[in-house]
Amino acid sequence: MSVMDTETLDWQDSAACREHSNLLFFGEEGESELEKQAREARAKGVCARCPVTEPCLEFAMETNQKYGIWGGLTDKERASLKRRRARARRAS
Repeated sequence: MSVMDTETLDWQDSAACREHSNLLFFGEEGESELEKQAREARAKGVCARCPVTEPCLEFAMETNQKYGIWGGLTDKERASLKRRRARARRAS
């Protein structure tokens, strides 16, 4: 059953990111690659101490979030996880 079906979005009330600007998780236009890497590392640090990373990540995966840090993963990391999950499903 999906996160949205079972818990709606109540998990967001406990999210550590609520204390931070969205810019930390989504960046801004024109940031350099080094700035992006440093920002993403800071965002992941927030996620590392968050009590709801799992429902956050599952929400992002289920709703195909294309941008930002969700559940401690970047868009590229989520795409990779989605491919691994699809391969595992096909193999089973």
